[in-house]
Amino acid sequence: MPSDLWSFASYCYARPGVEQTCLRLQDGGVDVCLLLCTLWLEQRRVACDTQRLEQLRSIAEPWQRQVVQPLRELRRGWKTDSVNDPARARLRSQVKALELEAEQELLRRLEGVAQKWQATDDAVAWLEQLVADRDARELLRDAANPA
Repeated sequence: MPSDLWSFASYCYARPGVEQTCLRLQDGGVDVCLLLCTLWLEQRRVACDTQRLEQLRSIAEPWQRQVVQPLRELRRGWKTDSVNDPARARLRSQVKALELEAEQELLRRLEGVAQKWQATDDAVAWLEQLVADRDARELLRDAANPA
């Protein structure tokens, strides 16, 4: 299992069903970068507490609002027009790459804070704080724990 957050997130996202689940949760308002960070913390056996979760949110929320979401809205807004406009399709691809780079930077920032948190024997149920859907939590945990 990859040890850094970006590699872990990329690995999990590529697992069967994870991309679709993450996009569905994202459409419901879940921050997928924060979600993947909390899954990473669960795998590292880091205890979840309100202070830590708020610390992560204080990093993720402004970055999502000011950087990632505007790029995503631009990319999505150009989807239909890009079908018949090769120049716009090229630009849309560049915006998509920039959006991914912005998400990667957010994961680096989250990891920078969370990597110093030590593993524990306490309960580590991070996902319950972000995802109400039990099936989605199970799929994500299975993806992070390959057989």
